[in-house]
Amino acid sequence: MESLKKKIQSGKIDPVHFFTGPESYIKEELIGLIKTALFPSTDEAAFNTSVLYGPDLTLGELASKASEYPMFTEKKLLVVRLFDKIKRTGSKEQQKHNDERFASYLASPAGFTVLILDTDSSDRKELEKSPFGQLKSFRTDFPAIRNTDAFATERARTAGWDFDPDALKLFSAYVQPFSREIAHEIDKIILYASSKHSGNTIVSSDVFDCVGISKTYNVFELEKAIAERNLRLSSGISLMIMEHEGQKEGLGSIVRYLTTFFMRLWKLSVPSVQQLPQAAIAKILGMYGKQEFFVRNYLGYTKKFSVRETESAILALKETDAAMKGLIPYPDERFLLLRLMQKILGGA
Repeated sequence: MESLKKKIQSGKIDPVHFFTGPESYIKEELIGLIKTALFPSTDEAAFNTSVLYGPDLTLGELASKASEYPMFTEKKLLVVRLFDKIKRTGSKEQQKHNDERFASYLASPAGFTVLILDTDSSDRKELEKSPFGQLKSFRTDFPAIRNTDAFATERARTAGWDFDPDALKLFSAYVQPFSREIAHEIDKIILYASSKHSGNTIVSSDVFDCVGISKTYNVFELEKAIAERNLRLSSGISLMIMEHEGQKEGLGSIVRYLTTFFMRLWKLSVPSVQQLPQAAIAKILGMYGKQEFFVRNYLGYTKKFSVRETESAILALKETDAAMKGLIPYPDERFLLLRLMQKILGGA
């Protein structure tokens, strides 16, 4: 993805792009870069950009629109949303004719059109079918963000900044794992940090101040209390997090953080994994860059919880998550939190 971004910024823009996957924010960023590279002004970009929708046109109609000369400019941008839902109506002969027209266009695309075909789908089997299979050489995948640490680190580095280990851990715990939110929060933190201290390293205090986290009651302190198997302290810290952040938002942060915590313990329950070099363990645990610093902590935590207790905690977290999503009835978030802590630390 970074290589495509650099290519666009250098002015080398391919005539056809096939964007697949659910990460719409990153797609929109790239489309914005393409507009900037193609057009000298926002007005010209708006005038020469057309957005179409798959259900509204056939492949033959799409080929025709892409082949039409732009008005009063050298280039035009054509974006097709929901391309996976492209209209497939008419007789088999008509569909075959449309397929052939589209294939012919792909073989020799118009030099004055940049065509972007966009789909949220990332189903590999579906993307092998016609007409998507013809677009393999034009395809860029935008999968959902699975590693907040990695995405946040790369995003900050692109802006010339680094996270220190504690700051990254804190950031990942409290920011929703969506590219749009991660990008906006990093922009906000960098703006704040650049006015507060010299150097290009984001530290914990920057995250505390910008994301609005209590410096006394946060997931760092909760992790320590969980590791000490202190039910009363863990419950108290959790309740204060919820009071500070809001009941549902705070509980959501706790569930996400503890799910990562116990999943890492579960992965470390295999003795052979514990014998690996620290860098290899970090990779297995989904830790990125300087997060390798915390591997020793997790190796110590494995002595606090048996495999059965770890698996029980993961099940309790899944149940809490399901309740928050409305799949299981519950009286309120405080009840969910206290029941969760009891199941994790109380042996229930």
